[in-house]
Amino acid sequence: MTYFGFLLRFLVIPILIFLAITWWDHKNRRLTNGFQNGRAVWIAILVHIILAVTYTTPWDNYLVATGVWYYNPELVTGIVLGYVPIEEYTFFVLETILAGLWWWFLARRIPEPTGEFKPSKTGRIIAFGVLLVVWAVFTFLFFFGSEEWTYLSIILFWALPAIFPQILFGADILWHYRALVFTVIFFPGLYLSLTDIIALTDTTWSISKEQTTGVIFFGILPLEEVLFFFITNVLIGFGMTLMLSKLGAKRIEDWKANRFKGLP
Repeated sequence: MTYFGFLLRFLVIPILIFLAITWWDHKNRRLTNGFQNGRAVWIAILVHIILAVTYTTPWDNYLVATGVWYYNPELVTGIVLGYVPIEEYTFFVLETILAGLWWWFLARRIPEPTGEFKPSKTGRIIAFGVLLVVWAVFTFLFFFGSEEWTYLSIILFWALPAIFPQILFGADILWHYRALVFTVIFFPGLYLSLTDIIALTDTTWSISKEQTTGVIFFGILPLEEVLFFFITNVLIGFGMTLMLSKLGAKRIEDWKANRFKGLP
């Protein structure tokens, strides 16, 4: 299966389905529960696309350049930017669109939490501290650990710094909307992990055995690939929730009124 064939089957078709649902929801004036709606959601998706391409491009080029993952030259168009085929950049965009539309679909259907929102600066700082320790450990493993830690450690070395500001700004908001956030992350992470089995089986792309831990699911799917798909959906799910929640908007306004001093 070609890389574009994979994208068409497993990303473009679901995107078209969710676009049709989005149109139907708009026609029937179905609004999100506790979040901004309409144009604001499209802007949030566009922002995440720009961030995804910008932030992921150097990291992904490093992976291909060092052989952590590699693609079958017979199953891509041959258009390469840096070390990475154009199909991979297309994947960044399509995954973000799919995750954003999935978020919108759920935000219109999962009821607002019934409990009162309880802001917690302490909770945000503790959550950040825990993630910082995890990042420090895997950063050490990336630079000084043995080869089999390469892919796992570089995922966390790359992804966690982008999650830090999300946690510091709104870990308590994310916890308040935990039912939505969990569903937003879990199902796309699982779906993309399972489709990855097909791509790996068809050698659309391959993963270095020497630079992975050897923890394999279904006889072919490395732990690192599962982590990648889940953590990218964490980034998008957290970001969409924080950007579009009315709680997040109020926190920004309060922070602005305080002249952006201290932790918002």
